[in-house]
Amino acid sequence: MDQEKIHQLLTRVSQGDLSPDQALDQLRDLPFENLGFAHVDHHRALRTGFPEVIFGQGKTSEQILHIAERIAERGSQVLATRLAPDAAESLVARFDRAEYDALARTVLIPGEETPAAEGQVAIVSAGTSDLPVAKEAVVTARAMGARVEEIYDVGVAGLHRLLAYRENLQQARAIVVVAGMEGALASVVGGLVDIPVIAVPTSIGYGASFQGIAALLAMLNSCASGVVVVNIDNGFGGGYAAALINRDHGD
Repeated sequence: MDQEKIHQLLTRVSQGDLSPDQALDQLRDLPFENLGFAHVDHHRALRTGFPEVIFGQGKTSEQILHIAERIAERGSQVLATRLAPDAAESLVARFDRAEYDALARTVLIPGEETPAAEGQVAIVSAGTSDLPVAKEAVVTARAMGARVEEIYDVGVAGLHRLLAYRENLQQARAIVVVAGMEGALASVVGGLVDIPVIAVPTSIGYGASFQGIAALLAMLNSCASGVVVVNIDNGFGGGYAAALINRDHGD
């Protein structure tokens, strides 16, 4: 929304033709900025509580950098995911406060206001091979203001490892379970706790795992109550959902 439209909107409020709440409703949907190759949504935080996130896969380093600059100029936090090393390096070189997680393939650039960490989300992985997806969930949840406990390599092949963390799991407001192979860990965790479990299937596994489809189908068919599923390798989606649950629980 350009300055002229904002001025017209404020004038209508001052004249009594529009209530402040009605004006706020209009502002929730605008503005966006047309960069030619992208429409940057500057009001997403107002609508959803978190700024637009840059999905780096398929974008050039120049496109990612340009989008990040436009978001950062508004004072918003910038989170970029699925970054190739050269794209991540360009962001780190441009922004002094950029935090690069090579394993998660993310860059986080803090905004003018950093959300205070509150509540707790647990991120659990079945194996060490699932860590890139799990770490993406960790970065996302922390960027959204959640405290995160990381519990890794506790898959069903050695179930006693998971049971050692049962008390830790119960203290979380939401749990993200990241698993490949047969994806059984999400059902096991769902049967141990009374809080939401977000299952994230990964593409880790031998041939019959079909690049994560086996884990996805197993999680969708979970007999444990309270288990919901995001797409294959979608650590961002799992971390985002858990952070929303954590935030709403605090309210």
